[in-house]
Amino acid sequence: MEQDNVIKEINRLRKEKNAVILSHNYQRPEIQDIADYVADSLGLSQKAAESSADVIVLCGVRFMAETASILCPDKIVLMPDPDAGCPMANMISAENVRELRGKHPGAACVAYINTTADVKAEIDVCCTSSNAVEVVNSIEEDEVIFVPDKYLGQYVQSKTEKKLILWNGYCPTHVRIQPEDILAARKEHPKARVMVHPECTPLVTALADAVLSTGNMLKYAEQSPAREFIVGTEVGIIHQLKKQNPKKEFHPATSLSTCPNMKKTTLPKVLSSLQNMEHEVKVTESTARKARRAIQRMLEIT
Repeated sequence: MEQDNVIKEINRLRKEKNAVILSHNYQRPEIQDIADYVADSLGLSQKAAESSADVIVLCGVRFMAETASILCPDKIVLMPDPDAGCPMANMISAENVRELRGKHPGAACVAYINTTADVKAEIDVCCTSSNAVEVVNSIEEDEVIFVPDKYLGQYVQSKTEKKLILWNGYCPTHVRIQPEDILAARKEHPKARVMVHPECTPLVTALADAVLSTGNMLKYAEQSPAREFIVGTEVGIIHQLKKQNPKKEFHPATSLSTCPNMKKTTLPKVLSSLQNMEHEVKVTESTARKARRAIQRMLEIT
């Protein structure tokens, strides 16, 4: 089926089944273009919680679909490609969290939203890259276990007086961005502002003009008087940046910062998921009930 016909059929089924399509900023351009909402992890969580749709088609990776299921237990959450996982989320388990809490009984526990539902069920509050500092600073305890991203954790540590206990996790896509990439891009585009994601290494964030979540990158690019930007995150966001700022230029810090899991979702897979109502993601009620508290606490703080 030609792409135009695939899109027409997706639109027909979306209306027929009262479905909403949510896309992360890192998805393929054509997925972003057919989505009802394009956002970062926090934005997708909020849209899922607010939606009046019967069906949520989550174009992202598994932990995002799980989060939608946790927040919307009465809705059907479909994931067009069930194999789209997150390597960082797989770097920590619920058992790991329980062991950490056993070693640090006086510490609160914060988990990045890039974690499985089982992990979220073991912690006090979630965070995203856009609100991690705010969430950590809102906690009464002086010590905070922060999992799983050590680089986001190190960035948060630089912005808080709390003592963070970090896990040795990371995003493989963001660690591909190296300091020499930023320096080379600055040399090639001397007037450009450099914005990077806090999942990057400290050596990279130290070279940036702004360290921002994907959602805040979009705001920064729109509000900044600069006309040119070097973008240190997954390259998929450049599509949204260009759409929202057609008169400005955006350069990836490196073409290597591509997440293969984010690119697994395609238009035919979105169509198939709606046609067949396949690849539903459902978190068990016992796990969802515990995890929901941590996510809702984050949404209240934010």
